[in-house]
Amino acid sequence: MITEIAPAATPAVTEPVRPGRRRRAWDEVPRWQIYLPLGIYLLFTLIPFYWILLFAVRPAGSTSLVPWPVTSDHFQKVWTERSFGTYFTNSVYVGTATLVLTTVVALAGGYALARFDFRLRRGFMLALLCSQFVPGALLLVPLFQIFAGLRMINSLGSVVIAETVFQLPLSMILISGFIRNVPYSLEEAAWVDGCNRLTGFRIVVLPLLRPGLIAVGSFAFVHAWNHFLFALMFLSDQSKQTIPVGLNTLMSADSVDLGALAAGGIIAAVPVVIVFAFIQKWLITGFSAGAVKG
Repeated sequence: MITEIAPAATPAVTEPVRPGRRRRAWDEVPRWQIYLPLGIYLLFTLIPFYWILLFAVRPAGSTSLVPWPVTSDHFQKVWTERSFGTYFTNSVYVGTATLVLTTVVALAGGYALARFDFRLRRGFMLALLCSQFVPGALLLVPLFQIFAGLRMINSLGSVVIAETVFQLPLSMILISGFIRNVPYSLEEAAWVDGCNRLTGFRIVVLPLLRPGLIAVGSFAFVHAWNHFLFALMFLSDQSKQTIPVGLNTLMSADSVDLGALAAGGIIAAVPVVIVFAFIQKWLITGFSAGAVKG
């Protein structure tokens, strides 16, 4: 029996899509549907900042919505009379020391987690993750007892150590994820060339970790700069307090000096804004690369 074979269907001829004519999802959405929500969000975001700037630069007692005439009396008041120059110096010291200490310890611990396979490695990683669910307030009593035993109460070193302990778990996880993205063969090649592990790490791996180190260091600096609880509990001398505690002193039970408070808030925000403006691209690259396993 002979079965007739049906002719194969002729494939439909489609016009090749030119690169310039390719349609994207972005082109199919009206632009106003994108820009309108973004504009509303930007408006609600910038209004509080404008309000703070308005109170900081307009004269006391003025109700104008336009900051004119501009005055710097509030900045001079908080910087000299309210000791914000001292608070600023203390915050710079705490933030910088926390940045350096957190980065160094997290780099060593992250390298061990990424390159060595030991028995309790998974349990240690789980403990690091679980520690992120512990509020900082629960650490106050044990840390205060430890620092009291070491006679470190009312010392900036106690705040630096507390901030470093609080930042280390997340920093180690990020650094270890970033190191996993560096091929292990690069270190092996350095060992073949005569380098030991430390020298190979310093020459080959460390330059590739720059985005991750910048991300971890900046995150530690900003958190230490803005953190209020540790500085309030461990520092009793006014000459050793930081900017968040200094802002709290501008508010009393009876009245609040809005101009001075706004000026102090701008002084506290400017360094953080400058830091993020310079390291934005490194910060995004570092967090995205350290959050995934290579």
